[in-house]
Amino acid sequence: MTTAQTKEPSRRKALRLWPGVVLVILQWSLRFVVPAVVPDALFYGLIGGVFGGALAIVLWWVFFSRAAWSERLGAIVFMVAGMYATKNIVHVSIATGAQGILLYILAIPGLCLAFVAWAVVTRNLSDGIRRVTMVATILLACGAWALVRTGGFTAADLHNDLHWRWAQTPEERLLSRSGHLPPPPPVKPVAESPAPVPEKLVIARSPAKSPKQPATLPAAPAVGTSSGTESKAEWPGFRGPHRDGIVSGAQINTDWNTSPPVAIWRRPVGPGWSSFAVRGDLIYTQEQRGPDEVVACYKLTTGEPVWAHRDTARFWESNGGPGPRGTPTLNNDRVYTFGATGIVNALDAGNGAVVWSRNAASDAAMKTPDWGFASSPLVVGDLVIVGVAGRLAAYDLATGAPRWFGPSHGVSYSSPVLMKNDGVAQIVLLSQAGATSVALAGGALLWDYTWRGYPIVQPALTPDGDVLVSVSDSSGIRRLAVAHGPGGWTVAERWTSMGLKPYFNDFVLHKGHAYGFDGSILSCIDLKDGTRKWKGGRYGNGQLVLLPDQDLLLLLAEEGDLALVRAAADRFTELARIPAIEGKTWNHPVLVRDVLLVRNGQEMAAFRLSLAGREEVSPSRP
Repeated sequence: MTTAQTKEPSRRKALRLWPGVVLVILQWSLRFVVPAVVPDALFYGLIGGVFGGALAIVLWWVFFSRAAWSERLGAIVFMVAGMYATKNIVHVSIATGAQGILLYILAIPGLCLAFVAWAVVTRNLSDGIRRVTMVATILLACGAWALVRTGGFTAADLHNDLHWRWAQTPEERLLSRSGHLPPPPPVKPVAESPAPVPEKLVIARSPAKSPKQPATLPAAPAVGTSSGTESKAEWPGFRGPHRDGIVSGAQINTDWNTSPPVAIWRRPVGPGWSSFAVRGDLIYTQEQRGPDEVVACYKLTTGEPVWAHRDTARFWESNGGPGPRGTPTLNNDRVYTFGATGIVNALDAGNGAVVWSRNAASDAAMKTPDWGFASSPLVVGDLVIVGVAGRLAAYDLATGAPRWFGPSHGVSYSSPVLMKNDGVAQIVLLSQAGATSVALAGGALLWDYTWRGYPIVQPALTPDGDVLVSVSDSSGIRRLAVAHGPGGWTVAERWTSMGLKPYFNDFVLHKGHAYGFDGSILSCIDLKDGTRKWKGGRYGNGQLVLLPDQDLLLLLAEEGDLALVRAAADRFTELARIPAIEGKTWNHPVLVRDVLLVRNGQEMAAFRLSLAGREEVSPSRP
């Protein structure tokens, strides 16, 4: 043996791989397993499983892997470069989703798994092969996301509706096969002359700075036709007759094993998160059809289209997708709507002819918020009132002339409610700043309560005049005592509860308790002190209505299931659950007589419910 042979350089130490394997297992467990077992841990799963896990794997690779320094640093450089390049070529739905971080949420766990798997598989290969395959692995793990798009994700578990990038969306399929809706009749002038525009427009201001507004605004032409359909609407708009999600007088058969809901009809619908307004055999909703934002009327008994009004407007964002968010409101012979880009319409309820139209975003000088304008119109007396993000705007019911604007308080996705306290009629809106109340007559500021957030749910009113508010998915719920005395209005916090944390899922009040969603799980709290009575059942970020005569909750789950749950404070009891529609479902259900209406961004359906103590009726009966 020669001296040269005895001095052969010692081999590089073997890679220390076990920490990487353990870390990637922990990362995937935090990201996917823990939130599935503990739904409230989704946020921690994202932070710990995606970003914390990635940081731990980087630290292992750079400082503890024993890899050559060229491989250690080269891997980090190619990971950063691969993610940066992919960000610029992925579909816009992924590039902008989750406020711009969706690509990282989707790609990082897979990238980490692919990288650790590469290190294990190639540990005994030559350096050249290892480095080439390392680059290929990183670029493929990143670049593969350029081949897909997302139709949005569920709020409960961040489940993405992934499809090939070139595949048609449900909206595109709808337009290609049955995108034609009946147009409204030609617009005709109304017989009566329009009401005059006030010479001075009332503009309420906050004590702090308020954007300047013009003193007068021109009225839109009052045109339209009269259909004479003035019967009372059973479900006049968002969340029912009193905008509280309560269906009075209804009692249904809860044994769905023997008397399940019977589907009357199903039909595809354009995207949007609007619910329904119902009068007689006509139902009204909003949807998106290509470049047009559509107010559509269908028959309750058959689902057949009756008329459609179109505005050339399209709102889209990755999380919720395209389409209007607000629900139509019926009043007398008209239907009032508020679109996601700010268009307010008054239409003839019988045929869809335009009575008047305004652009509330321009009128109120408010920008379209990130998730679109989402308020549903509130009709009180001779006013129709909308929440233009965090600013209330009131229009003349007959002519559309602006009557007053409330103070501007930033972002809001909530809808206004009517409240009477000490005989004073007032409109309450949740906004980025908190809760604001203005006088119905004139829009002057009465009181406000600061609690910053990005509210979506409506405030709820207790029988004794208090207000329940929630301003984000993590704020919990707060009870406010509102009083009017010689010194003016006062607002005080009674309690704050983390036992109920509604996000965009409205809650209902019944017999001294509130029922709603604490994240993705149904919850009940006591209105006296906010203590939680129970929590149970997984329905995602669904919606619900209350049947108070039966102590019953009817739920529409985020994944499209229907469920019945007892509205009782002693314990959680699910009575029935069946699949109803497919796909992410954030729209509020509607129950009129024995017909249940449900919809989401791609399908709507009507079900016949068996009434308690009555014989079942024919599906053709209205």
